[in-house]
Amino acid sequence: MNRIEPVQAPLGPDIQAALDGITPTGKTPLLLFRTIAVSRRIYERFRAGGLLDRGALSLRQREIVILRICGLHRCEYEWGVHVTVFGKKAEFTAEQISATIDGQATGWNPDEVALLAACEELDCTTRLEDDTWARLRTYFDAQQVLEMIALAGFYRTVCLYANGLRLPLEPFAARFSQCRAPPPDQATSATDLA
Repeated sequence: MNRIEPVQAPLGPDIQAALDGITPTGKTPLLLFRTIAVSRRIYERFRAGGLLDRGALSLRQREIVILRICGLHRCEYEWGVHVTVFGKKAEFTAEQISATIDGQATGWNPDEVALLAACEELDCTTRLEDDTWARLRTYFDAQQVLEMIALAGFYRTVCLYANGLRLPLEPFAARFSQCRAPPPDQATSATDLA
């Protein structure tokens, strides 16, 4: 049961146009978007904050940040949507997808380990220590680092919505249970390997 009833058709032309702009033809808009659209003000600001356009980071780098933030927050809703929609395009292996949940940093390139470690540190402390900053700047320019921080913050907000509203999982989306996950005492984080 939804904590907030999502908008239903027929929608006003402005909300319908906004949802159509982010939904593939013939598909139903995501429950997250339909729920946030209950508040036009919040929806407009939420949509304006999105970073799924072509930015300073590659699609793969962007998705590493998004999936790790969703994994850290146990946000299966958003994680599953991104794995399903972007996982193949980003050329993730099954092990890498699992690592975005359990924190294992095997099978990643050094620049990707730097992104994962930065996600964990930002999420845990809301800071980037000097050594983490230096690792990031080894691989990423200022625009890319700013985008990485913006993605981490935006998707933390997405996780707050999805988890706080207890959104039911999208039927098409991947599930945490499809991934292997080691016992918590055996998990290794990117921070440990960096």
